[in-house]
Amino acid sequence: MKLLRFLAILLAIAMLATSFASAQEERVLVIGHAESTDSLDPARGYTQTTGVIHRALYETLVTFPDDSAAEILPMLATDWTISDDGLSYTFNLNPAAVFSDGSPVTAEDVVYSVNRLKNIQGSPSFLAAIIADVVADDADTVTFTLSDVSPAFLANLANTAFGITNSEVVTANGGSAAEDAATTDAALDFLNSNSAGSGPYILESWEPQVETVLVRNENYYGDAPYFDRVIITNIPEPATQKVALESGEIDLALDLTSDQIAPLEGNPNITIFRGPGNIVHFLLMNANPDIGGPMADPLVQRAVRMALDYPGYAALWGGVQPGSMMFYGNAYSFAPEQGVQRDLDGARALLAEAGYADGFDITLEYPTFTFQGVNMDTNAQKIQADLAEIGINVTLAPAELQVALESYRTGQEGFGYWFWGPDVLDPIDFLSFLPGGKVADERALWTPDVASEELNAMVAEARIATDPAAREELFTQLQAYTLENSPWAPFIQPDVQTALAADLQGYVWHPQWLLDVALLSRAE
Repeated sequence: MKLLRFLAILLAIAMLATSFASAQEERVLVIGHAESTDSLDPARGYTQTTGVIHRALYETLVTFPDDSAAEILPMLATDWTISDDGLSYTFNLNPAAVFSDGSPVTAEDVVYSVNRLKNIQGSPSFLAAIIADVVADDADTVTFTLSDVSPAFLANLANTAFGITNSEVVTANGGSAAEDAATTDAALDFLNSNSAGSGPYILESWEPQVETVLVRNENYYGDAPYFDRVIITNIPEPATQKVALESGEIDLALDLTSDQIAPLEGNPNITIFRGPGNIVHFLLMNANPDIGGPMADPLVQRAVRMALDYPGYAALWGGVQPGSMMFYGNAYSFAPEQGVQRDLDGARALLAEAGYADGFDITLEYPTFTFQGVNMDTNAQKIQADLAEIGINVTLAPAELQVALESYRTGQEGFGYWFWGPDVLDPIDFLSFLPGGKVADERALWTPDVASEELNAMVAEARIATDPAAREELFTQLQAYTLENSPWAPFIQPDVQTALAADLQGYVWHPQWLLDVALLSRAE
């Protein structure tokens, strides 16, 4: 008996040692990031952080290459056909695709996910507005019917908001894809703490403004990711991210500023990535005089654009002055030299013509936030100084991100400072900033009823044009128009600057989802 007891103890010790060794061998990636998550529900979440997380948790029908948006590639769909009139798209699904619970991804799941996105009426729901109908032809085939021709439809489907969810799981936890889903869907809490996708990771936990933890999806049907666990920890201050990276507390710092990147250049333990971004920082001047006051006057809007010190912002952050609200690097986008150039005398003359020869007082609302290394407080102070040179006295009104977002998204800001990343990697995204577009209509109140017939006609034509030459001509005209008459003042398109542990491999910045954690590994 003593021998048996002794052997049992040895066996228990061996099992504990094996368990401990396994825990020690867990591959963990820690990312430092200034979190901007609004929700982890694919039908509701719509921020840069959400895009990173949804890329890991959910899959879309189609996708882009890992490092660009140069073409449309299969993902959950193996192939697709388009009708001659451009209104119907039929997709064949990969029969091997399964959700994290092991159940197959079916056409009914696609129908459910798309209808839920459309009917929830959340921040990304506008992406599905052009879809008139979506039906399951059989278990592995689904057909979309559009209400109008959309040259960017496939690029649209690559957005992570179109991540396909497990319809049975979401429904069982309060979800609805019905027309009244905006008021009846109750799956928000579930999807903020669980995932229901087919991606390489599943959501273990999300503590808002603290950390998000992803763990490997053991039922993933594709190539297994290298890391067992990914921790995205909220570090709002870039200086703190830098210290955490240098000490080894984090492996990747996503939001460092230029002056913090520079001292890291010679550190053999750290790799620096720099590349052109697609985030445009801009001023919003509400077109409704009751809200925007003097900022609603097109002459004042032009004066503001002419007063900004564009080279000064580039000196602060790197990057370029965007030629328009379409990010430089997109097809047909204006080059920096085609944008507005600083002219203080011209700006003062425009203010005088508008009846503000002595200037005026105005409040600038913005979130106190640092994104991709650009500190919005710093820019707000520079905007204040720039406009003071033409007599516009700006009072700064910073707010916590979620508070500021509410005012911005409901069109209540008279004068605001924000940044924008494209929803769709196609020139048609620019139409969001023109009358009839989401940002113009809802946030600047620059609606078709207050726009000229000429502008409305150009927008309508650009929305459906498919010929490349015709599209180029239309988007060139529209960008030129907004330089003279629009409620926007784009002033900097910063470089992407990322620092990472030198042994981290596979880092690629992407203009749609910013970072695909499933591509990362560690040199061994």
